Amino acid sequence: MTTTTLGYEDLPRLMSLMTGDEKHSPAATSTLDVVWTLYDQILDVDPADPDHPDRDRFYLSKGHGPMAFYAVLAVKGFIGVEELPHWAGYESHLGWHPDRVLIPGVEIGSGSLGHGLGMAVGAALALDARGQEGARVVCLLGDGELDEGSNHEAIAFAARAGLDRLTAIVIDNQSARHGWPGGVHRRFAVEGWGTSTVNGRDHAALREALTTVKDGRPHAVVAVVERR
Repeated sequence: MTTTTLGYEDLPRLMSLMTGDEKHSPAATSTLDVVWTLYDQILDVDPADPDHPDRDRFYLSKGHGPMAFYAVLAVKGFIGVEELPHWAGYESHLGWHPDRVLIPGVEIGSGSLGHGLGMAVGAALALDARGQEGARVVCLLGDGELDEGSNHEAIAFAARAGLDRLTAIVIDNQSARHGWPGGVHRRFAVEGWGTSTVNGRDHAALREALTTVKDGRPHAVVAVVERR
């Protein structure tokens, strides 16, 4: 753990320390405000004890281009700022995709799109089976991932199982090849999820959507951001 006095305004500079993966820069910048809001205002996680059994779980399904995620982890003290310029280097544990074995605070190895939500559903089921109150599971995915069949299965199952500790956040930057009739939120609503659609850059709106009172079903937050 590293103690820092950094904040949101430092994130662009910290992200600029990580170079060499510019093709995935939009994937990173599109998630920046959501990831920041989660770690700054929502998630119950402690950099001094990142594996505490009662912690909230954050699953970054949108794991390609993780610069924003690493920058937020550095600001919040999970990793050292001095590690950022060396990311993806031979001896660095900050890889092109996050690795749960190597990086404190990372819950899953991700980057192959379409897997995160199914894993989050499994985590929510496991916590329910253990009778573990309070711990929530949040999965961040991109709108393009909804083309993957694994997500269709996870969405259909989660509401039927009453996984109200589960929140899916979809970054909607209009990158989905096929889209969804009526908008992304409809993909979840038709299966019984609660849904919210907000400006993905508005921290107050994100906080409100992410603190929606539980009503016995999972919740999907569609975070709309500009397409770059």
